[in-house]
Formats: sequence, structure tokens, C-alpha cells
Amino acid sequence: MNEIAKRVFDIEIESLRHVADSIDDSFTEVVNAILNTEGKLIVAGIGKSGLIGKKIAATLASTGTPSFYLHPGEAFHGDLGMVESKDTIIIISYSGETDELLKIIPFLKWNGNTIICMSGNRESTLAKHSHYHLSITITREACPLALAPTSSTTAALVMGDALAVALMEARDFKSDDFARFHPGGNLGRKLLTKVKDVMQREGIPFINEDAAFTDLLLKMSEGRLGMVIVGQADAVKGVITDGDLRRALLKNTDLATVNITEIMTTTPIIIDEDVLLDEAEEIMMQKKITTVLVGSAEKHTVGGVYQIYNR
Repeated sequence: MNEIAKRVFDIEIESLRHVADSIDDSFTEVVNAILNTEGKLIVAGIGKSGLIGKKIAATLASTGTPSFYLHPGEAFHGDLGMVESKDTIIIISYSGETDELLKIIPFLKWNGNTIICMSGNRESTLAKHSHYHLSITITREACPLALAPTSSTTAALVMGDALAVALMEARDFKSDDFARFHPGGNLGRKLLTKVKDVMQREGIPFINEDAAFTDLLLKMSEGRLGMVIVGQADAVKGVITDGDLRRALLKNTDLATVNITEIMTTTPIIIDEDVLLDEAEEIMMQKKITTVLVGSAEKHTVGGVYQIYNR
């Protein structure tokens, strides 16, 4: 079985290299046509090509190119109303002779749409009736019967990725832009969310400077933050972490003599609540800490705590 898997990889890699070598000025022309599109970019295909088309449309939409997938069968029965004259459409068909796609060509021409064909046959009917053609001609399918689309769908998928990346670079699409389209993802959360949106405000453990060591142990346990703040919310004197606590226990046999001020960190990291999570977590990684105070470092005040491992 392993040999079969390796053979499939080899065949599909071979086909991708062949497609890569065939890329010419048409690719640049297609990218420019999409950049100049005033409307949306629509992707159409049916069967396996349709599934690839859905992925391409989704990738484009999330990387700065307004795009959606159009099922050709549904389009022929009313969904062509979604298509405006200023839209550009990418049609995917390896043969270039798919009947359901050929049926919508007359409307697209009448509607004045820019048509891009992605196929393995430059002389196909779809290619001849398109403004631009992207060749995804492969050397062979990985399917031993040469029937199931394998290398051909991979080639179409990678061509779609190539378009998406080229458009991203042409538009100078940044991680901040990506985050805006992915507010529910980890990147979007870090780049759009502020510390104040996720910090812990209640149950923050504070302790006085003159408190007994046993009181410190209780506060550390009750707080469940791995740290205790020495002082008050409006007058922070320092912090004691569970690491500080362990070191104190190892060094001292008589806990009654341990002074809290001797084991606390007097210069804790305090960040502003309006700092973005991405910036806050960068600071925390640089300082090698997992918990940070939120407030004003200048005024030595704290209103909350943010823990990086609670994401």
C-alpha cells in the first residue's frame, strides 16, 4: 500500500511540474483582469471541478478578492440572476466541453462578463469562447484507470492557489486584512481583540505587604492564577508567582520568618487594557511569562489579569 501512495504522489507532482512549466503571460493577464474587476469574481464548475471551484472561491474571498461559487446547473435554472455585468467568472472544466458550463456561456456573453477558462485543452469550446485561458494540462491522472479526476483536480486547485497568492501580493494584503475576514479564528482574535475584552477582572488575589507567609499560601491557592499581587488595585507594590513561592520554600526552613517583600518582584509587567492581544502576547513571550497585569505601569494600578494559556 505504501508503494501505491508514493506512486500517486509522484504522478501528481510530475503533473504539477508540467503545469508550472506551462505558465505563461496568460497568468499575468488573468491576474490583471481580476484586479480590474469592478464587481465580484465568480467561480463555476461541476462535479469534482465544482468541489475544487468552491475551495478556490473560498480562498479568494478570505484573501481580499470578493468571490463566490456558482453551480452551473442552478445557474441555468435561475441563479444567473446573481451575476452582474461587472463580474468576472472563472469556469473550471478539464475537458473544456462540459455541457452544463457551455449552456451558460451565451448568457455570460450577452451580459458582458469577462470569462476566464481553466482547462486542459486550449482548443476546447470553453477555451475558444473565453477571454482568457489558464492551462492545467497534466501528464496523466493518478487513477490507474485514467478515469477518476486526480492529477487534474490537483492542478486546478494549485492554479487557484497561485491566483489567490498573486492577487494577495498585488493588493499588498496583510495579516491584519486576513484577520478582519477571520474574526473567529485565532489570528483574527489576536489581531482584532484587545486585552480588555478577555482579561479577568474578578477574583484577582491581592495581599498586603505585612501579611504572613501562610496567608500568602492561601491567597495563591484561592486565586488560581499562579500569582498574587502585593498591595492594592490602586497601589501595586509587586507580584509573587508560584515560582517565587517554590524558591522561598526551598530556601527557608522557618516559614514564619519569611517576609513577603523579600520574595516579590517589585517591577511587574503591567500593560494597558487597550493593547491588542497580538502585541500583549509578544511582550509575554519576550519576558517568558504566562500571566500579565492589566492597568497602568506609570500609576502602578491594576484592573485585571490576562493569562496567555487561557486563550
